[in-house]
Amino acid sequence: MLRLSEYCAALGFAAAAVLIAPSPGFAEMKCPVSHQQLVDALKASVKPSGGPANGGFDTNEWAAVVDRTGAVCAVAFSGNAVGDQWPGSRLIAAEKANTANGLSLNQMALSTANIYAPVQPGGALFGLQTSNPVNIPAAYGGDPAAFGSPGDPLVGKPIGGVVAFGGGLALYDSSGVVGGLGASGDSSCADHNIAWRMRAALGLDKVPAGLSPKAKDAIIYDLNSAGKSASGWGHPKCAGTEADIAAQIGAGVGGSLEQ
Repeated sequence: MLRLSEYCAALGFAAAAVLIAPSPGFAEMKCPVSHQQLVDALKASVKPSGGPANGGFDTNEWAAVVDRTGAVCAVAFSGNAVGDQWPGSRLIAAEKANTANGLSLNQMALSTANIYAPVQPGGALFGLQTSNPVNIPAAYGGDPAAFGSPGDPLVGKPIGGVVAFGGGLALYDSSGVVGGLGASGDSSCADHNIAWRMRAALGLDKVPAGLSPKAKDAIIYDLNSAGKSASGWGHPKCAGTEADIAAQIGAGVGGSLEQ
């Protein structure tokens, strides 16, 4: 496992080289999932559409996928209509996907949950959230009637944005990282659990390594009463049973990265 100082240095280069300016070699990248695959994985992962509980509000969700270039390539929701899940979570899901993709490499993944602690004031990555502005025309353009459909107005466009709480994971096949997944519409801790379930359902969970030697890019619940993370990569617990469910499905660790 890399020391905090080493990974922070590497992350600075990743933010500049991957988040902001993808290389021309990415031009041939394709979407790692189809729209229908995303819908099916999402509905199977949330309680309102017949999936399991995730410890939070158990509400309907949005999900989005970006390809390795950071372009949105699929957007879906779990309810029967657009208004069945928080409208604002569509963009949050896309930005989570962008963040996880942009801060992960073939040899190591970071989830959006992992960067909560270091972006806080005084943290090693304070200011990261301003490094990759949201693409405003893409975010607010297009016909709302197409939201969540195969023709969602976000598809084919880079969304930008950096989200520093749970719900964003990089996607890996046997060749390495192929994009990012974001889930939003519940507590951030439940969103992480949902994204974790979805990634497994999509078969894109071939994660080689992460901050936790055993759980890789799992959420790390190690903040003390003063809000200080023992590892430097922690995330606060939410009000429900999200941490318990994360432990059950292998999506979270608490107290020590070695757990």
